[in-house]
Amino acid sequence: MPIGAGGRGTGMVIRAARTDEAGFLSELAIRSKAHWGYDEAFMAACRDELAVPASEVESMRTTVAEHDGRVLGFATLEGDPPEGALGMLFVEPDAIGRGVGRHLFEHAVGTAADLGFERLTIDADPNAEPFYLAMGATRIGATPSGSVPGRMLPLLAITVADRRARG
Repeated sequence: MPIGAGGRGTGMVIRAARTDEAGFLSELAIRSKAHWGYDEAFMAACRDELAVPASEVESMRTTVAEHDGRVLGFATLEGDPPEGALGMLFVEPDAIGRGVGRHLFEHAVGTAADLGFERLTIDADPNAEPFYLAMGATRIGATPSGSVPGRMLPLLAITVADRRARG
């Protein structure tokens, strides 16, 4: 069941992450990535890249989606205007398909617009590429995985001003 539009009246809140949530968010990222059926060796290789260091929660502009007191996902908005990156966006496996990712994405793009970003890039998991394309991103190439040598990931981009005008 989707969480209502904009989170209004549904108990859904998007808020800044706290540094004491870094470990939990790192584990949430692992659970979310594992949802796609990757084996243990692959997941072990990704562990460091999926970590959210407590010392970087604020500088990565980490936000969480919370519903009725439960953190359902998080996103990071990284870099400095005019170009940045949607560095991470992960949703608890049992909340995938309920609108949490969409709310986090839209919040990140709105924040990016408010901060003066013009474009965000996304190094996407191949399984997440359809989500980002549906959100208005376009594929602009491929980028090497930071975890698995030889693996290439879809490189996507979204023009913040265009997305903001449509939203």
